[in-house]
Formats: sequence, structure tokens, C-alpha cells
Amino acid sequence: MASTCLRFAFRRPRPRALRSALSIDARWLQTAAAPAARPGPRHFLSIADLSAHELVALVRAAQRAKDAVKAGNSVASLAGKTVAMMFSKRSTRTRISTEGAVVHLGGHPMFLGKEDIQLGVNESLFDTSKVISSMASAMVARVGPHQDIVDLAGASSVPVINALSNAYHPMQAIADMLTIAEVYGLSNLKGLKVAWVGDVNNVLYDLSLACAKLDINISVATPMGYTFDPTVLKLVRQCYNDLTAAAINIFHEPEAAVENADIIVTDTWVSMGQEEEKLQRLKDFDGFQVTDELATNGGAKRDWRFMHCLPRKLEEVSDDVFYSPRSLVFQEAENRLYAAIATLEAFVVNNGKILG
Repeated sequence: MASTCLRFAFRRPRPRALRSALSIDARWLQTAAAPAARPGPRHFLSIADLSAHELVALVRAAQRAKDAVKAGNSVASLAGKTVAMMFSKRSTRTRISTEGAVVHLGGHPMFLGKEDIQLGVNESLFDTSKVISSMASAMVARVGPHQDIVDLAGASSVPVINALSNAYHPMQAIADMLTIAEVYGLSNLKGLKVAWVGDVNNVLYDLSLACAKLDINISVATPMGYTFDPTVLKLVRQCYNDLTAAAINIFHEPEAAVENADIIVTDTWVSMGQEEEKLQRLKDFDGFQVTDELATNGGAKRDWRFMHCLPRKLEEVSDDVFYSPRSLVFQEAENRLYAAIATLEAFVVNNGKILG
């Protein structure tokens, strides 16, 4: 029986004015289509779109891709195909990894920034998706509202892959799982503990779903007033209940979250579009910087490791941690390339068939 933590649907969007910009619409959790859920291509909009076995398979595929790249081997499985990269937000790692992945697979990456096309500006997302999907073999979209990528996928005749929305960041989660697996072994993930110290955001949401599917405990510490979206939390807890004996726990004290942690993770406190909130956020996150002192006082494991998806600011993590042997940040960043290769192989080359 399929896990109830996989939910897939496309629905007609409400007018934007009726949707809060400060919370996640519950419909956004019903993200992409499993092969039997609707006719047409299978899309990848969140880790919620994968079974636990599929996530493991993608992590293994990412490791194979890494081995192949290191050995100087490439394949031409996307030869003669164009992948449209539609980015309404600037990017470093996502753009380089996605373009590199398409090239590694022998395809042509076509970068389309917000100044290049009418992405939801003078043309509806429905029309844009219809047109681009008639000329490209896949769309990789980096957007603002998650509903934008849901709408693109709903009208597309080719696979749509989420390269970031304000709700989810699935390829980052695959890279994170690969990074953790490289340190601990893919067969040894069960029972590990990840501690997230910082803001609630798209990276946390897909990381939490990935941890749930791979039997990894996660504890989250955020300041008062920075709340893990209750609808996403319900979905994450449903995954834990369905699949594992591990759990998610929420705190407002970073020391409580890092107790017995194997891995401590943080991310930016001021995301794109939140610049006007910077001064207030810096006050709110006082005491949340990841330091050796925090880890010691909170009782993290002696050999704890550190992760951050980048870009990083000093207030988020001390130099002593960020540039220490504990830090996996540059390995994690490099793994974005192999996560992208695995994703494109699975959803574009193999038409969404990940297992078997």
C-alpha cells in the first residue's frame, strides 16, 4: 500500500490576492504526479513526491554520477534534447549544477532568466508552460511562490523539476542525503540525528521529509514567532508515522535541539525577498549562531558534523566551525551537481521510473 505521506494533485489556483504570502497553502503539499496519478509526465516538485525506496535510489544514482564524473566518464542520454532552465531568482549552485548536469548527459541547457521570458508577467503560467514544453524536453524552474511551479507542471507536456520554490528545494535535499551517506554510509542512516538551528524555510521542509523517509531523527530550533508551517509539519509527521521509528521534534532553544546530534545544520536567516526584515531578524536570531560552544553546551556528539547549503553569513555560523574539519559544506555544495544528474536521469531520461 502506498504511504499516505505521498500526496499528489493539481487543482485550479485561487486568485493570488486570496493567498497569504506568510504561510504555505495546504494545496502546495499536494505537489506532483506519481506515474499512475494522472496522464502525462511525472514531475518532481518536492521530496514528498518520492517513496522512501525512490529517495534511496536517487541517492545511489547521485553517488554513481559522482564516481562517473570523477573518472571522466559521461553519457549522452540527453543528446539532442534541450532543458529549459527558468529562473526567476538568481542562483549560484543551482544554476551551475543544473547546467553542468545537462551537459554531462549530453543535452543543451537553455537558461531563461526573469529578464528573458514572460514568466507569469505578461503571459499566464499556463500559456508559458504550454509553449516551452512544446519545444523543450524538460523544464527546471526556480520560482517564488510554490503555486507557480505547480501551475507550470499542471500545464506541461514534459517533466517539470523544482529547482527551488518558497516551499520546497528537493534537489538540495538529495545532495544533503548524499553528503550524509558519504560520511556515515547509506545503510547506516537509521537512527542518526540531524539538528536544524535557524529559520524555517524551503530547505528545512524538504530536508525534514527526506529525514523522515530515511529513518533519521530531526530536531528543529527556531526563535519564538518563527513557526514550522503546521501543514508541512503534519505531512512530515505523517511520513514518520508511516515509515519509521524516528521522529521530528520542535524547540525554541538551540541547545535543546543539538542534544546528541550527529549533524548540525543551519541556513540563511535572511532569504531573498526578506531584506527589509534583516535588522529585526538579526535580533530575533541572537543566540542561534552555530558555534563549538553551542554544540558543547547542548550536548552534541563529540564527532558532530556541520552542514549549510550556502551562501553563508558569519552570524549564522562561526568561522571556527564553518572552516573546520567538522564542516561538510563544500562537499555538500559539490554534491548538488550529482543530485541534479540523478534527478534528470530519473525524471527526464527514464520518464519518472526510478525503481527497477
